[in-house]
Amino acid sequence: MRRVFLSSALAAAVLASPALAHTGLGVAGLGAASGFMAGFGHPIGGLDHVLAMVAVGILAVQMGGRAVWQIPSAFVAMMVFGGFLGISAVAVPFIEQGILGSVMILGAVIAMGRKLPVGLAALMVGVLAVFHGHAHGTEMPLDASGLEYGIGFALATAMLHGAGIALSMASQNVAARVAPMAVRVSGAAISIGGIALAVA
Repeated sequence: MRRVFLSSALAAAVLASPALAHTGLGVAGLGAASGFMAGFGHPIGGLDHVLAMVAVGILAVQMGGRAVWQIPSAFVAMMVFGGFLGISAVAVPFIEQGILGSVMILGAVIAMGRKLPVGLAALMVGVLAVFHGHAHGTEMPLDASGLEYGIGFALATAMLHGAGIALSMASQNVAARVAPMAVRVSGAAISIGGIALAVA
C-alpha cells in the first residue's frame, strides 16, 4: 500500500510544476478564449495545490458519511470566494504561507487519524481554500474571461479532490487493519511534502 501512495505522489510531482509561482500578477496575451484552460491548469500546475487538494479528498473519505461530499464542497466554494477576492485585487495576507500551511495542516490531520466534527472540518478546509483561491484569482490572465477562468480552476480542484477520494477508497479494499494506517501514512507524506516545499 505504501508503494501505491509513493507512486501517486511521484506521479503528482512529475505532472505538477515544483515552482511556487504565485506572483500575484496576471498574464497577458493568453486571450479570453483560453480562460477556461488557464484556470484549469493553475491548480494542477503547482505541487502545493495538488497536495492540498488531494489531501482534502483523502480527509473526506477518512471522516466518512456526509463528509465525503461536504468537505470537498466547502473547499471548492471557499476557493471560488478566494478567487473572487484575488480577481478583485482585495489583499489577503500571507498567501504563500497559507498555501504551504494548508498542505502541512491537512497532511497532519490525516496522519493523526482522528475524526473531526464535520462542521469544524468544513470550516478548516474553507479557511485554507481562500488562500488557494486568492492565488488562482491574482494570476488570472489579464484578458481572460473571469467566469471561464473560475470554472476552470473549480473543475480542476474538484477533480483533484476526486483523485484523493478514489485513492483513499481504493485503500479500503485492503485488510481493515492496513487501510487506516496506509491513509495516515499518506497524510504524513503530504505534510512532510509541505514542509519540504516551505524550506526549499
